Amino acid sequence: MAALVKTLDFEVGLPTIPQARARLTGELCLARQQGVRVLKIIHGYGSSGVGGDLRIALQSLLRQMEDRGEVRSCIYGENWRKSYERAWTLVKRFPQLKDDRDFGTGNKGITIVVL
Repeated sequence: MAALVKTLDFEVGLPTIPQARARLTGELCLARQQGVRVLKIIHGYGSSGVGGDLRIALQSLLRQMEDRGEVRSCIYGENWRKSYERAWTLVKRFPQLKDDRDFGTGNKGITIVVL
């Protein structure tokens, strides 16, 4: 049985923005084929003074994909908490997400993607 939730770390290897966009597109396709329902994207947020561009670029691409209906929704790390209705609805649907170490921490370095 396929995992319903998969984590992808885009900080590893410090990809360029074009490389990260291409990887994200490929990973989304692969995740759909594998039956994954939720992707947790780790992209960082530029806390070291660099890297914020990757967050902005990937979230922009995901927003466009959401607008086109290619992904169901995106929840940014700062909203990944019980008090955010879309996040809590997702956690009720996939209870294992409640154990996510970033749930409720306001981590801007992640984005949750619902396929």
